[in-house]
Amino acid sequence: MEDAMKVFKEFFELPFEKKSHLYNTHDENVKCKLYTSSSNYENEEIHYWRDCLIHDCTPLKESFDLWPQNPPRYREVVGEYLSQVGKLGSRILDLISEGLGLESDFFAHGYKEDFFFTVNHYPPCPDPSLTLGLPKHCDPNVITLLLQDIVPGLQVCVDNEWQLVQPCPNAFVVNMGHQMQVISNGKLKGAEHRVVTNAEKSRTTASYFVVPSKDCILEPAKALTKKDLPLYKQFRYAEFMETYKALNTQEPENLLEPYKIKKEVI
Repeated sequence: MEDAMKVFKEFFELPFEKKSHLYNTHDENVKCKLYTSSSNYENEEIHYWRDCLIHDCTPLKESFDLWPQNPPRYREVVGEYLSQVGKLGSRILDLISEGLGLESDFFAHGYKEDFFFTVNHYPPCPDPSLTLGLPKHCDPNVITLLLQDIVPGLQVCVDNEWQLVQPCPNAFVVNMGHQMQVISNGKLKGAEHRVVTNAEKSRTTASYFVVPSKDCILEPAKALTKKDLPLYKQFRYAEFMETYKALNTQEPENLLEPYKIKKEVI
């Protein structure tokens, strides 16, 4: 974890000319790219105070050649880091299955087929009151494993109030995503979170996203709807992602609205 964070910071400290070839804000098919604010920079109304490096890591060994070559040890360090975080993610999902009363390998059936990875860098912001590092959102996937550095900035919404998540050394923040909320039939809620900026210090974080396959059918687990009625209907993950991108809303709960089962009013 320490080596990975060090190499992430080394990457963002590189001179522009050593990473400019990675900049891309328009082609979603590029497997490794660097952009500012969001991948829709040209059309967004508000720019956010971050640079983001994003790359695929499925399958891991076949993705290496697409990753940055600078710093020279980036691929070696990050490859080992992602391998270990992937194992941790699987273990956490098994424990969540046990906690929900599901079979231990429940998430092995299409719910953790893909992974992607982002490193966010938030430079010092001259006026933090003018913009955020990232706006309020909920991750669209199953779970996210977030590695923070020592500079705080992550906030989570609890009872309509924003609370700062203080960095904990040698630990990950595990975010529940929209799909976990659906699978658990609302027992586990997608975590609404955002990132605030800092006037004096830069901040770097790394997010490992556990993602269902595109054709995975999402719905509440059958074992959880024997006593309670299902809250959500069936949908394909690819269909959800089309909705997620199209709605472009800062009200995360609205993204699941099209998939809720409406109760009949008598």
